Parts: sequence; structure tokens; C-alpha cells
Amino acid sequence: MKIKTLIIDDEISIRTDLEEMLQEHFSETILVVGEASNVTEGIAQIKDCKPDLVLLDIDLGNGTGFDILSAIDHKNFNVIFITGFNDNAIKAIKVGALDYILKPVDEDEFIEAIDKAIALKSEENNLDKLIEVSQDFFEGVKEKRVILKTSDAVYAVYEKNILYCRSDGNYTTFYVQDSEKIMISKPLKKVEELLSPELFIRCHHSYIVNKKHAVKYDKSGVLIVQPDIKVPVSNRRKLYTLEKIFS
Repeated sequence: MKIKTLIIDDEISIRTDLEEMLQEHFSETILVVGEASNVTEGIAQIKDCKPDLVLLDIDLGNGTGFDILSAIDHKNFNVIFITGFNDNAIKAIKVGALDYILKPVDEDEFIEAIDKAIALKSEENNLDKLIEVSQDFFEGVKEKRVILKTSDAVYAVYEKNILYCRSDGNYTTFYVQDSEKIMISKPLKKVEELLSPELFIRCHHSYIVNKKHAVKYDKSGVLIVQPDIKVPVSNRRKLYTLEKIFS
């Protein structure tokens, strides 16, 4: 059975390009069941077509892609966002661990994103939670969350509750207040891009610390993080770290 796909974008040229690429590369697996150019049409098409996959523009003429998703009760489909170079939108998508493609659409990146969506079962995507976290960030909600995906669970964690992060190669462990440790398969550089720079400090090659939980710098070269955790500070990052946290 083919994957029913809906394209929502306010630019007809983009809709046409996406449909042509789907036809060229995925004619055996993808069926385009409709398209829409704005929020109102998008909501109606999702309800009418019941798609398995939605290619969704962020910036629509009379609202945003998030407005569409907020109006849909049962999100039993996958989403790939289509967006221009909007830093806030891209960051919102990333903290929600959602997939996206930048305009102008690169064909290889598009194929990769569609392949990933085909492999993902919609009932396992936790889309409601992911969208909620992304939309909160996009709309500037004060207490931000980040989605952390492990091999067997999906967590929505408030940034304020993250004590620090520690990397080990391509994996990073989050140490969260009053919670279990959460390990995800992302290097620290990618994790740093997800977190709010005004709250989190890269104090060491392998550590990021939440400055709100740092209570003291020990001259042995460590930060004391509540309740009584020692997080190392590298010599190279010492002045930067102390200035960001204690000045």
C-alpha cells in the first residue's frame, strides 16, 4: 500500500517541484493525495485526505504550519517541515527532534528525508509531544523544553531541570534533576545547538553545564553543581565559563 502524502506550501513552484521529485524517485511507494497553499486549506485537506505523510511549509500566507498541526486532534501521520532560512523555526524544529528540509530544496536531502519518513511508522512517532515542544519554542514560551530520543523512549525535558551534559564520542548523557540519566546518540556539538545559549555553558570539551545549577568554582578546576556534583572546567574555557556564570 502506498504512503498517502499531502503537500502544504504557499508557493506553487515548490509544490510542483516536490510532487515531481516524489514522482521521479518514489512512484512505487508514495501517492500524492492532495495539496494546499494556506492554513485553512491545509486543515481541510488533512481531515479529508487522512494522509500518512505531510510535507509542511512553516511560513504560510495566513499563519504557520504549527497552526495547522494545533488544529488537528489526531496526528497519526508523519511530518517533514519545509522552511526557508528562519533561525527560530529551524531551532524549534530541532528541539522537537522533527525532520525538515531547507528551501531551496536540495534533491539529495529531500530523498534522504523521504526515505527516513518511509521507514518510520507513524504510530511510533510521538508527534503530538514533538509538535508541542517545537511550537512552544517557536512561540517563545518562557520555560523551554527539548525532546530527547533514546533507543526505547522519547522524553520532553525542561531545560531548567537539566543539570549538565556529558559526551562520550557520538553519545551524550543528560543529567536531569530528580530524574534518571538520559543518553542520546548525538555528539556534544549537536546538543549544544539545541540548548539555550543564555542558560548553558560549554565548560569543557566533554561537558555542558546549566549555569543556574552551578553554585561554586573550586580551584581544583571543577564547578560544584547542585546538589554536590563536580563538573570539570578546562583551562582553555575557564575564564569564559567563570565570566558567563558568576559575573
